[in-house]
Amino acid sequence: MTTHTNPATVTVIGLGAMGRALAGAFLDAGHRTTVWNRSPGKGEELVARGAVRAASAEEAVRASELVVVCVVDHEASRQILAPLTDALAGRALVDLTSDTPDRVRASAAWAEAHSLDYLAGAIMVPIEVVGGPEALIFYSGSRSAYDRHEAVLKALGANVPFLGPEHALAAAYDMAMLDFFYGSMAGLVHAFALAGAESIPAAAIAPYLRTIVDILPPIVAGTAVDIDAKRYDGAGANLAMMTAGVDHVLHAAAGRGLDTSHLEAIKAVSDRAVAKGHGADSWASTVEALRG
Repeated sequence: MTTHTNPATVTVIGLGAMGRALAGAFLDAGHRTTVWNRSPGKGEELVARGAVRAASAEEAVRASELVVVCVVDHEASRQILAPLTDALAGRALVDLTSDTPDRVRASAAWAEAHSLDYLAGAIMVPIEVVGGPEALIFYSGSRSAYDRHEAVLKALGANVPFLGPEHALAAAYDMAMLDFFYGSMAGLVHAFALAGAESIPAAAIAPYLRTIVDILPPIVAGTAVDIDAKRYDGAGANLAMMTAGVDHVLHAAAGRGLDTSHLEAIKAVSDRAVAKGHGADSWASTVEALRG
């Protein structure tokens, strides 16, 4: 945590679990923090720590040079902000609400129509990590807002890359990374279910899954290079062989009465890639089937 000798004025709109974590991180860094939430009864602990509770959204916006929004989605964000364009003028608006790239583009178009300095962001860590050195938060959109407030935004986490002027970039990174996360979590839980169907406790197999986890970093890096280059060398492990492996897991799970829908989806994609002539290529070639 870095405490600033020249604290900024920051407003946080939205006091769900993540919004409270953001406001808490600003307070920890010594910034003068104003908070507001649509429904009452949230943020008492922040006020006890020195935050100012605004009586209205407009009062909250006018209190600070930097306004941070974190609500359920961009529709909710725009509903709150739409009446406040006059109050937002001359301030930096940072929207850390998670949503799809297209919805972020709609918010950016609204902000541009009202000449607002708008920076979109995506928080890539759970609330427990916010404010710490491992926190990763992407930003895209207004470079001027980012440059002016980068030091303040680092109160939320040390890793705050600016991805570019296209506002939806942060959301696009967010969706891609969550795609990987949720797919990985689904695979993990299904693996435990399959082990359990053979009377193997999850805790017994968990240490050995580290073998899979440890080989992922070079696989991630190599697959990224291969997909960008459209080069799918399958000399080490080809798609036809790995598709057969998926089929084995699918039948083992089906034989134990487990849900196999995600395995069927994986096999359907790999089958399409093989049918397109990628049987001798690497697993990275399945991207061609995903692209239709």
